[in-house]
Amino acid sequence: MDPIEPAYGTTALLLIAAAAVAVLLFLIMKVKLHAFVSLVLVSAVTAVVAGIPLAEVPDALMSSFSSTLGSVALLVALGVMVGRLLEITGGAQVLADTLINRFGAKRAPLALGVAALIFGFPIFFDAGLVVFLPIIYTVARRFGGSILLYALPTAGAFAAMHAIVPPHPGPVAATELLGGDIGTVLLVGVPVAIVSWFVGSYLVGTALGRRFDVATVDLLAGPQNTGPQKTGTNKTGSAGTGDSADSSDSDTRDDSSGQFGSSPSFSTVLLILLTPLVLISLNTVVNTLSSAGVIDGDTTWASAFVLLGQTPIALLITLLLALFLLAPGRFPIGDAAKFMDQALGPICSIILITGAGGMFGGVLRASGIGQSLTSSLSGLGLPILLQAFLIATALRVAQGSATVALTTTAGLIAVQVGEQDLSNFKIALLVFALAAGATVLSHVNDSGFWLVSRFFGMDEKTTLKTWTVMETTLGLAVFAVASILWVIF
Repeated sequence: MDPIEPAYGTTALLLIAAAAVAVLLFLIMKVKLHAFVSLVLVSAVTAVVAGIPLAEVPDALMSSFSSTLGSVALLVALGVMVGRLLEITGGAQVLADTLINRFGAKRAPLALGVAALIFGFPIFFDAGLVVFLPIIYTVARRFGGSILLYALPTAGAFAAMHAIVPPHPGPVAATELLGGDIGTVLLVGVPVAIVSWFVGSYLVGTALGRRFDVATVDLLAGPQNTGPQKTGTNKTGSAGTGDSADSSDSDTRDDSSGQFGSSPSFSTVLLILLTPLVLISLNTVVNTLSSAGVIDGDTTWASAFVLLGQTPIALLITLLLALFLLAPGRFPIGDAAKFMDQALGPICSIILITGAGGMFGGVLRASGIGQSLTSSLSGLGLPILLQAFLIATALRVAQGSATVALTTTAGLIAVQVGEQDLSNFKIALLVFALAAGATVLSHVNDSGFWLVSRFFGMDEKTTLKTWTVMETTLGLAVFAVASILWVIF
């Protein structure tokens, strides 16, 4: 649903949004009302209070809910099926063992983060995170300690690539709106993403993982015994990457053969994980070459590559390949339905809560809060780089969607960028400033907040203290790097 003409001034709308978030947190954290019910209830009340015509309230609720489900449900469902097959056959353990052998036990979070940076190049945040779930769970069970020690650097890597580096939709759309060059954004964006991830996500994520002890609850295989841990409690000292991890290896390490006696080879597991990477990359290459006029995107072969590289199709092909490679000699194909059902059951609640989170953000967008906010901030006369960051941040906080915040702000400042006749390099830095603002302060109106919260067994308070903090430091790191490069060049 498109935004309506705001019924109130900017101040009133911001107060309504702040009150809605406060009520939502109160219902979930204090009243203990189910997050899905709380999100739907607060979304409906907010829509009415914000002045959306009563006849249009159902459409405002359902359009954002259905669009979020449409983008998330297929990816999560297919991804956890692949993950379950890797889990039960020991494939996740094989990959985890290989990563740890290459990097060492003390650098397990770094190994997972580097792998996520590579896989996050063409794969969206939610799809990449789902595919990596069994690996994160396996490493966390093997070395013990809080799952956040491994999950936050990995999730942060996917978030950094998704926000900054083409071919992800946010930076691509922003570059086009600002009249920049995609190639420049790509070449500069990769090192910016790596540096920002290391400072704002890896270092911060591992520190938060040592402070907040969150038990490893494997959605793919049920609760695991990782020691006396309690979700969301503070702890002192480190876990999982210190010397104790090496000394207790024999006690905490799972049998890498899985449930069926023989685990797949590392090359087989890598082939399965690389399949969506390759297919989605083909889609990206074809679309890029077609946009540049190098090839005709309407040809049959080009359309076929685009279809195969659509994320749901790529994951479906990956699932079929996993069945073909993992089932022989381990389990009958007919038993795969049972294993998949075991994986799908626990994530139904996650999908619904994520959809409801998208509903809440959609209501805030439809109420005109973003439109009023951008109009108010655009005339402040700030330096354009800072202006881009602050407006994107305000939109991110107000309505939740990083892509909407990034693209809306890009459209708003496009005229100023054209008047200043900036180089492609400085336009790229502007895109990074927009991405930085669109990354910070992920909270309850962001569907990604709920995915991370539920995937890693965190309550809302702990998610705010960990994921929200890490997303904010990641965004600030991106802005800091962009600002330094802006001054130097």
